[in-house]
Amino acid sequence: MSAHLSVSILNPPQVDTEAYHRLRLRAGYGVAILLVLALTLYGFDYYFLDLAQRPFSPKHALLKPGGSIGLGLGFLGAAVFLGIFLYPIRKRWEWLRQHGNTRHWLDFHVLLGLTAPFLIAFHASFKFRGVAGMAFWIMTAVALSGVVGRYLYVQIPRSLNTAEVSLQEARDEQARLTEQLGEQKLFAASLLAPLFHLPSEARVRSQPLPMVLATMMFLDLRRFLHIARLRSRTLGFWGRVGAVGGILASRDVEVERVVAIARRQAGLSKRILFLSRAHQVFHLWHVIHRPFSYSFALLALIHIAVVLLIGIR
Repeated sequence: MSAHLSVSILNPPQVDTEAYHRLRLRAGYGVAILLVLALTLYGFDYYFLDLAQRPFSPKHALLKPGGSIGLGLGFLGAAVFLGIFLYPIRKRWEWLRQHGNTRHWLDFHVLLGLTAPFLIAFHASFKFRGVAGMAFWIMTAVALSGVVGRYLYVQIPRSLNTAEVSLQEARDEQARLTEQLGEQKLFAASLLAPLFHLPSEARVRSQPLPMVLATMMFLDLRRFLHIARLRSRTLGFWGRVGAVGGILASRDVEVERVVAIARRQAGLSKRILFLSRAHQVFHLWHVIHRPFSYSFALLALIHIAVVLLIGIR
């Protein structure tokens, strides 16, 4: 018993950091969604009133920007606003860099960025006027561009050396996956072919950067829909119902194994093709995202200062 205890102390069980991160991230999105749904259900009749009629609503004292709930949402929105900027601060603060990894921080950065516009919208009771209105729409643009940035982040390696290694590894894995797909008998080659149909290298090189981004997203969406069709072809009626027409994973182990191989190979082919252009798109995204972020921060601070000076109604 004592020997077993000693081994346990010297070799504590390893925590699955990725699983723990996914759990926390899902919990964060769950809390945000529940909060938005609760505010929507409670204030639905109030928010759809004309501005002139709102003061006569029994919920006005609570939901107006200066009300008990409205003001609380303003403070919560300000806290989320500060949390958004922890991610860029981390890049320059050694102590923060020692905690967690960049991708995990980015995931929560995106979560806060998506949550903030909803909190501010409810705080303002959907009255977007003046400096606060400008800040809201800029914040919405920042949130949407943040989703694009998160998408681009997973498309590219973090350095040129990593890019060279990743490219060779991707080609090696692509060859292995091609061999595995050739051995499977579930789907005919003609059914899988559309997954691997990509534009030519010359076309990708000649496209303007916004079109490159649009093409990458279109290919990912097309792959998702084609995978759903592949599942749907092989599943029975109840299998299609359980998989929501092939959108969700089915209980058929062999179908999911082949689908996973095909999805992985198609994704690798796309990443290899767009590797160099993805770097350029990511740089362009930074050029656009940062000024919007700083503008939002400035307008938000101006709004807070004005409210503190003259009060809020």
